[in-house]
Amino acid sequence: MAAPSFRRRLVCLLYESLVVFSILLIGFLMPEIVLSGFGMTLSGKAMWIHVILLLMAYFVWCWLNGGQTLPMKTWKLRVINSDGRPLRPLQAVFRYCLAWPSMLLFGIGIFWALIDRDRQFLHDRIAGTRIVSAG
Repeated sequence: MAAPSFRRRLVCLLYESLVVFSILLIGFLMPEIVLSGFGMTLSGKAMWIHVILLLMAYFVWCWLNGGQTLPMKTWKLRVINSDGRPLRPLQAVFRYCLAWPSMLLFGIGIFWALIDRDRQFLHDRIAGTRIVSAG
């Protein structure tokens, strides 16, 4: 099964950034406002841990329950095992953890798809996962 076009996956990532923004707005900013109302604050390290765990809960849950986030459903993409089956829980967590450096190191893991033989992102290659067309 061939990978969806690079352009299609980039547009899906752009849409995903909007969803992530709203998740962070509700799941991060709102609790911070409530805590500050009680004169409490989280340290910088605790805030980062909160963000990473909040987003991990979203992505891993979506990938394990249908293999798609909302943007992936919209763009008819699905993440699967390299053998075509749904992701295993630890594999989904591993993929999520690998996606951070893949995105933050100037997007090198995303642009990797331009030279990859199967046109997969670097974090998918390492995690043994693939993004495929869902329909």
